[in-house]
Amino acid sequence: MAGHSKFKNIQFRKGAQDKKRSKLFSKLSRDITIAAKNGVPDPKDNARLRLAINNARTESMPKDNIDRAIKKALGGETDNFEDIRYEGFGPGGIGLIVEVLTDNRNRTAANVRSTFSKNGGNMGESGSVAFMFDRLGQIVYAKAAGSDDAVMEAAIEAGAEDVESDEETHTIFTAFEDLNGVIEALEARLGAAKSTGIIWRPQNLVPIAGDDCGVLMKLINTLDDDDDVQAVWANFDMSEDDLARYAG
Repeated sequence: MAGHSKFKNIQFRKGAQDKKRSKLFSKLSRDITIAAKNGVPDPKDNARLRLAINNARTESMPKDNIDRAIKKALGGETDNFEDIRYEGFGPGGIGLIVEVLTDNRNRTAANVRSTFSKNGGNMGESGSVAFMFDRLGQIVYAKAAGSDDAVMEAAIEAGAEDVESDEETHTIFTAFEDLNGVIEALEARLGAAKSTGIIWRPQNLVPIAGDDCGVLMKLINTLDDDDDVQAVWANFDMSEDDLARYAG
């Protein structure tokens, strides 16, 4: 995901094209399977599984796909996957965090390193970028969920840390460890959220313009095309025109 004006967090995930959507569903299915394997298969008692299912529903993933992903874990049909975080820099000193889920650490590390080096970036050491971000829970509601004041009141009572409202959505931020409790409290007041998840929110944004915009977006999109990559986050501030031109 990446940051731009107003600390908007854009997750560079697959679009609506069939091929890209298939890749997205594969990533979401794998996340559900791993969550179910590492905990109980009931989302009510497995916070990670609940988040994975919510994310899949947000992307309109069919219920049958979700059920199959859970059954795959129950049947022991999974490899030993691990969550890994890589950190690096893009043009203009933009910090990037790359979250992966892989069954082959060496393969994934080589692929991520190669992508950085071939697309105007370079890998950093663990911790070289993460300190510039906050690890938070994020809950997004459609604008119709309530007025800005009503959503702000509900968020405060639920124990959230911050709320940002714009013309289309209300985005609520929570401490990482409070996410599930805040989700439950908000859903009791506002109904089901549009999406929920764990994010890396940049503490400050780094301006980027000109040719660097195209180089950065190519780096981010190439990283995201890797089947092992679950999400990419960055701390850039790009104009809306450049974002529309290069986001792809």
